[in-house]
Amino acid sequence: MAKYKIVFNRSKCIGALNCVGAAPDFWKTAEDGKVDLKGAKEVKKGIFELVIDEKNLQKNKLAMTSCPAAAIKIEKI
Repeated sequence: MAKYKIVFNRSKCIGALNCVGAAPDFWKTAEDGKVDLKGAKEVKKGIFELVIDEKNLQKNKLAMTSCPAAAIKIEKI
């Protein structure tokens, strides 16, 4: 089964919360009004990554495409 990496640039986040609606198992509203990617590791200041399975790809693709700030990218690994 293929693996994918979600790359979330939190500094671009504007708190539209579309990702939370699309994939609430992965995205949550943070206290500052932006969102957090649950279980992700910060790899650089403000850049978070999380590896997911193919079964979770579609809902996270929806989160990515619905983000008006283009803060979410998904890469096949």
